[in-house]
Amino acid sequence: MNLIPGTLDILILKALIFGPMHGYAVVNWIRDATDGALEVEEGALYTALHRLEKRKLLDSEWGLSENNRRAKYYALTEAGRRHLVAEIQNWNAYSAAVGKVLQRSEATA
Repeated sequence: MNLIPGTLDILILKALIFGPMHGYAVVNWIRDATDGALEVEEGALYTALHRLEKRKLLDSEWGLSENNRRAKYYALTEAGRRHLVAEIQNWNAYSAAVGKVLQRSEATA
């Protein structure tokens, strides 16, 4: 299933609410959380991570992965946490509105 434009950022922020992760771990978290329904391409992921870092929603630092390899770890900033809360509220309102439209029958149109 393809990601709806604009959803990757919120998925990344949500993944990082549980603590710092490197990019590969973020991809795995999204895949696992969606039971494999959403796959994130590396190019899109790293573009989004850099964009979120530039917006000061994420911090990063180099560390060692579980495999003892050098990896860049990303963590939410306070601004990132606030942004995630706002985006979840926006997403819930948006999806509820779309749901109302999709549930509307022809008889009530």
